[in-house]
Amino acid sequence: MDSCIRQGDIVLFQGDSITDSSRNRDDPSDLGKGYASMIAGLYGAALPQRQAAFLNRGINGNRVKDLEARWRQDCLELKPDVVSIYIGINDCWRRYDRNDPTPVEVFEAGYRKLLVRTKEELGARVILMEPFVLPVSEDRRAWRDDLDPKIQVVRELAREFGALLVPLDGLFAQASVTAPSAFWAPDGVHPSPAGHALIAKAWLKTAGAMVW
Repeated sequence: MDSCIRQGDIVLFQGDSITDSSRNRDDPSDLGKGYASMIAGLYGAALPQRQAAFLNRGINGNRVKDLEARWRQDCLELKPDVVSIYIGINDCWRRYDRNDPTPVEVFEAGYRKLLVRTKEELGARVILMEPFVLPVSEDRRAWRDDLDPKIQVVRELAREFGALLVPLDGLFAQASVTAPSAFWAPDGVHPSPAGHALIAKAWLKTAGAMVW
C-alpha cells in the first residue's frame, strides 16, 4: 500500500497520557518519550528526503470531550496533513475510579464531531487507534463491559470516515501470548517501552510506512 505520509507532511498525534508520554508542554516540538517519538525517529531516519514533521498534542487524562474542547487550537490551527487519534481508555476508566462514566452514545457523538471537523476544515488523512486494556489486575477484566463497545465505535467510525485503523486491542492481546501482559503494560493501560515500540511498529505498518 502507498504511505499515507507524503512529501513535507505535518503529522499530528492526538490523545491522552499514552500519547502525551511526559512530553514537555513548554516545547511545542517535543514528542514525549513514547510511541510518537519512536515513530518520528524511525520514519525520519529511513526517509529523511520526505522532510515530514511530527507534532504531539496528547494530554494526560483526556477523554473525547477534552479533545472536543481543544480541537481548534490543538488540531485545526496546526493544519496537519495527517491526524492520528488515540483516545478512549479514560472514557472507560473514569467510570470505575470516579463514578463518572461516558455513555457509549456520548463517546460516539463526540468522536464523530472531531472527525467531521477534521475532514471538513482540513481534508486531512486520518489514522484511528483502538484503546486497549490488559488483565494485569482483576478489576481490569471488568472494564471490558465498558471498553469493548467503545472499541467497536472506533472501528465503525474508521469505516464511516475512510480512516486507517490501528487494531491495538487485538495486537496487545496477541502479544500477551508471548510475554505476560504486564511486560507490555505494567498497569494494563500504560505501555512499557516494549509496548510503545509495539504501537509504533503497528502504526507505521498501518500507515504504509514500514521503515525496517
